Amino acid sequence: MKITGARNEPFSAIRKRALAQAGAHFTAGTAAPADKTAFLGLSETDLTPAVQNAVKTLLTEIDDLRGEVSRLKAKLAEAETLADRDPLTPLLNRRAFVRELGRIRTFAQRYGSPASVVYFDLDGFKSVNDRFGHAAGDAALRAVAERLAANVRESDIIGRMGGDEFGVILVQADEITAQAKAESLAQAIEASPIEFGDWSAPLHISFGVREISPDIEPETLLAEADAAMFAAKRARTAPPPIATGDRTGEATG
Repeated sequence: MKITGARNEPFSAIRKRALAQAGAHFTAGTAAPADKTAFLGLSETDLTPAVQNAVKTLLTEIDDLRGEVSRLKAKLAEAETLADRDPLTPLLNRRAFVRELGRIRTFAQRYGSPASVVYFDLDGFKSVNDRFGHAAGDAALRAVAERLAANVRESDIIGRMGGDEFGVILVQADEITAQAKAESLAQAIEASPIEFGDWSAPLHISFGVREISPDIEPETLLAEADAAMFAAKRARTAPPPIATGDRTGEATG
């Protein structure tokens, strides 16, 4: 990313220009007397009123440059933050989430601390978009993001993976602990319907859990949590088995 607006003129050139404007002239190789005060390479006798004004101008320009550098740093930090954020919700985007997953994986490897990743996916989300429109679908996604954020710790990490899929990194949580926490998060999401204008609709969500292993890459960890979610979703939506009667109790005629 290219950021414009910073001055490209080197400090040495600014100094020479300021001194030249004040009419200061120096003889190459002339050293200041040892018993004289020196400032910016100028002896006390060189510090005429004109030179002093030039020095003040120089220091003012230096302060301006420092302020400009600070503003550029702030803009860069803001741009980096925006680059990590999902455009619809206040969550991390997939790229930033995977990066954080790698960081947590390294931490777990170094300190032996358990952590897990949970992959969430809304059930029947397409029907919300088809029936009520994309604005209603966006409202549903924001509601999921808000309910997830309200029910995790500050140390946990939430991201939107894209579409109606979300990820949560639970620190200090092995697979059993993460499974229980994921269940409570799903209940929090499904506890109340989403309302948008004159309509309301219930939310249903499936999830999969994968404990973070130090020897598995972040993308693979996420894919395995996604696969576990898909298996759970398929189990929830599969039709019940057809019951078969016990023929031993049937009457014979």
